[in-house]
Amino acid sequence: MPTIPNKPQTEDSTTFSPDAYFEAWSKDEYTPPYDNDFRKFIIKTFGLPFRDDYGYMAQSAEVTLLQAQTYVEWGAQGNLHAWYRDDEGVVRDPPPATDVAAYTDIFRPSTNTAKALTALASNAKKGSVRADIAKHLLAHYHPALPSSKLAVSKSAKQHTNPYFDLWAWSCQNLEWAGPEQGTAKIKISHAMLPVLYHHFGCICPSYEALETIRLVAKGRTVVDLGSGNGYWTYMLRRMEPVGKKEKRVEVVAVDSGMSEWRTVWVGDTVEMGGEEWLGKHGGGREAVLLLVYPMVGGEFTSKMIGAYQGTTIVCAGTQNASGFTGFAKETIAEWMAREMPGWKRVLQIPLPSFAGKDEALFVFEKTDDSEKVESVAA
Repeated sequence: MPTIPNKPQTEDSTTFSPDAYFEAWSKDEYTPPYDNDFRKFIIKTFGLPFRDDYGYMAQSAEVTLLQAQTYVEWGAQGNLHAWYRDDEGVVRDPPPATDVAAYTDIFRPSTNTAKALTALASNAKKGSVRADIAKHLLAHYHPALPSSKLAVSKSAKQHTNPYFDLWAWSCQNLEWAGPEQGTAKIKISHAMLPVLYHHFGCICPSYEALETIRLVAKGRTVVDLGSGNGYWTYMLRRMEPVGKKEKRVEVVAVDSGMSEWRTVWVGDTVEMGGEEWLGKHGGGREAVLLLVYPMVGGEFTSKMIGAYQGTTIVCAGTQNASGFTGFAKETIAEWMAREMPGWKRVLQIPLPSFAGKDEALFVFEKTDDSEKVESVAA
């Protein structure tokens, strides 16, 4: 069984440092592989050996950097970019680069999500892939109530997130302009995904998602349960406080260590099962429970929610019934509505979704009479 390193590191690299990586990125010393040499980008930025042959495992697939690069160079050959199909299963023409950019721009720090989604729809040609994407995202968009104002740091424009920049590049490279209703039927993705999983995590956080978690926490500790390689924990800890009296978000990373990650972003992950950690800490009563890409199987998600004694649950995962996260045949929102009637979904916003995926951030709050709490929208 893999063990979690007690310091940030990338396997086979002697130079990797999370803080140095982000510093270099903020100075444009590192940029996405606009020359489409994905292999060179990973080797250079993480300080890996030139002839690297590490096997990146994700679910049942394993690829090397050379294999991933080969698929990148094949482009759309062999339906490798066939993300969109009509009702008869015929592959539709890929969306143009402008539509891809319109989708990725939704998640930029300076963007108002509601306005961006409206523009995505209003500027779409009738019957186009973009129109279907906009319809789908708007149908699932459930922000906080209008009275709520998401506190945004003045440093939003300087927000550094290498994963987001690399994700935006991948969307252009793979001709991916976002999920639509048919995305739930897609069961495979691209060969570069296992590499991204290992170095950055299973899902890319947006600035809005991180700010939402900071706002929801209201000074409480966030418990990143099943934290994986710790990228979300690291990003949350980097978020700048909005007011002078406000402190940085305190995050506790907890992971069983069952999965292997080539890059680990934090060195203080508590190696322990989620139920055990909650049992030893009062069920996390005073903390916010964060589930990032919770695994399917073993009743992981239902067990974590059942063991949690607090009042706020945040989940980053699938917003369709593809079975990639949480539950095999339904979304976490559907499961919560049926199994946890004392809880209310107060927010659901889209997250940057890799090609073939459909992901969102969910916030649930406990609202039963025995323990009423203030809504995120209050």
